[in-house]
Amino acid sequence: MGPLEGIKVVECGLLVQGPQAAATLAEWGADVIKVELPQIGDSSRWLPMTATDPRTPHFFACNRSKRSVTVDLRRPAGVDVFLRLVEWADIVISNFKPGTMDAWGVGYAAAAARNPRVIYAMGSAYGSKGVSAVREGADLGGQAAGGLISTTGGAGVSPSPVGATIADHIGSQNIVGGALAALYARERTGRGQLIETSLVGGMMWAQAPEISACLFSGVPAGPSAQGHPLVPGIYAIFPTADGHIAVVGVPSPQRPQFFAAIGHPELEEQLGKLLYFEADKAELFPVLNDVFRTKTTAEWITVLRAAGIRYAPVRDHAEIIADPDSWENGYLSDVGDARMVRVPVAFSDTPAVHPTMPPALGEHTFDVLDALGYSGGEIAELAATGVI
Repeated sequence: MGPLEGIKVVECGLLVQGPQAAATLAEWGADVIKVELPQIGDSSRWLPMTATDPRTPHFFACNRSKRSVTVDLRRPAGVDVFLRLVEWADIVISNFKPGTMDAWGVGYAAAAARNPRVIYAMGSAYGSKGVSAVREGADLGGQAAGGLISTTGGAGVSPSPVGATIADHIGSQNIVGGALAALYARERTGRGQLIETSLVGGMMWAQAPEISACLFSGVPAGPSAQGHPLVPGIYAIFPTADGHIAVVGVPSPQRPQFFAAIGHPELEEQLGKLLYFEADKAELFPVLNDVFRTKTTAEWITVLRAAGIRYAPVRDHAEIIADPDSWENGYLSDVGDARMVRVPVAFSDTPAVHPTMPPALGEHTFDVLDALGYSGGEIAELAATGVI
C-alpha cells in the first residue's frame, strides 16, 4: 500500500509540469484520473522520439499509472463532467495558462463551490500576477526567464539550455510539495485551498544562493564555466583523454594529497591557496586541464579513489542505464516489456506502487463516468455529441 493510498487526483495537465506532478502522486499510491481533450489529448502524445520512431518519451515518462478520461471542457456538459470529478477528488492539478480554467468555468472558485475540501494546484510558466501572466510558456521559457540559461557555458561560449526539462521538473515537484502541505493543512482546518507555482518561480528557488549573491552585491553570479561561480575551490569538471570527470571539491587540508595524487606535488607550493576565487581559478584550472588530459576517465577514477578525493565521471544516459546501481537503487525498473525511470524516493513502511503503462487516450472514460453515476444513455449522448 503506497503512502497516498486513498487519495484521489484529477489532473488536467499538458506536457511535463502538471503530468509529472500527478505521476509522482500516482507512484505513491494516489488514484489519478487524467482529463484530456477528445481526439487530441495531452500534446505530449504527439511528440515522437524521432521522424521514424513514433514512441513518445515525454508522455510515457509522465503519465504511467493513470486513468485517461476524455472531456471537452469548452462545452457545458463537459464542465458538468469535470465538476462531478472535482466532487470525487482530493486534489486537482492543472498547468494551463492562468485564466484558462476559469474561462471554461472549471477554475478554483467553481471547484471549491462543489467541493470545499478540494486542493486545487495550479502550475504556470510565469506566475498568475504581473504583465507576463497572460503569456503562454514552456520549459525553455522557464529556463530563460528564470535566469538558469544565463549561467550555462563560459567565456566566449553562447549560453545553452540544460539538456532536460528541468524547469518543468522542478515546477512539478513544487506542485507535489504544495499539494501535500495543503493536504496536511486540511487535516487541521477541514478546508481545501488554491496553491500556485510557476516555472520561473521554481527556477528562482532552485537558484536561491546564486540570486541571493546578486541581491547582496548587485552583480549576477555569472556563467558556471567548469564549476560553480560561488564555490571558491577546486570544484569543477576537467577534460580527460576520452571524456570528462568532475572533481567534487578538495578541502584545503586535502589539497597537497590531491596535487600529489595527480602527479604534480609542486603545484601546492606554486598555486596552493586557502580558497580559489575566479582569478585564482583562471590561473589554476588551465594547468589542471592539461594534467587531466593525460589519462582516461577510468584511469583518473582509480587515482582519485585511491587518494580519497571526491569525484564523478561525466556520464551519458546510456552509461547511467548500464550502471547496476541505477537498478539496485530503484531509479530504473522493468515494467512488463518496458523499462521506466522511477520517482527516486524510497519508503520503508509504505513502498511506492509498481507503475502501470500509460493509458490510451480516453481508455477509462466510460468506466469513470459510470462510477460517477451517469446512466448508459447519458454516456451515449455525451459520446454522440463529442463531449467525451
